[in-house]
Order: sequence, then structure tokens, then C-alpha cells
Amino acid sequence: MNDVQIFTTPILDGIKIRQYKGIVIVRNVRAINIIRDFFTHFRDIFGGRSESYQEVMKSMQDDVIAEAKDEARKLGANAIVGFSLDYDNVGSKNKSLLMASAKGTAVVID
Repeated sequence: MNDVQIFTTPILDGIKIRQYKGIVIVRNVRAINIIRDFFTHFRDIFGGRSESYQEVMKSMQDDVIAEAKDEARKLGANAIVGFSLDYDNVGSKNKSLLMASAKGTAVVID
């Protein structure tokens, strides 16, 4: 089977959905490095981009997309429609976790 295609829209213009296989939900949670948090705090005050957080988020994005594609393949699908990816900060003051969650519908398309 070819690579699973991912679409953010639930309806595909010009592509027929042959079969709906089910919902795909994937989560990825990572602890945030305390040193990274310390330096990010200064960036929050003075402004600027946090490249270290962007690297973590990009890595999480790549992992979540790969896992979603794997889950779709297990269901016998070749595409995911209505795909969305969100990030949340989970944890307390002393422990910070970053969670990426994605969901969509696994389908078979032409």
C-alpha cells in the first residue's frame, strides 16, 4: 500500500471516498527540559522565538503524523480526512509536559 495521504478537510473535491474505516486518535506527551524552560522564561519577558521549543514541537508533529498514518494502515485505509493537530501544556508549576494530539477519520479513497 502506498503512503497514507492526510487531508485537513472532511470532504475531498474530485476524490471519491470509497469506505470509512474509523476514527484515528494519536497522542504524544513529552517532558520539557527545565533548562529549556528557564531560558524560555527570559524570551517570554524580552520577546523572541524559542527555537528549542519549536524543535520539540516539530519532532512531536512528525511523530504524531507517522503514528496516525500507521493507525490508518492498520485499519486498511489509504487516507485520513478531517485531520487536526493540537498542542496543549499539561502539568503543574513544577512539572511541565507538552502534549500533541491528532485526530481524523481513516478512509479508503480512489
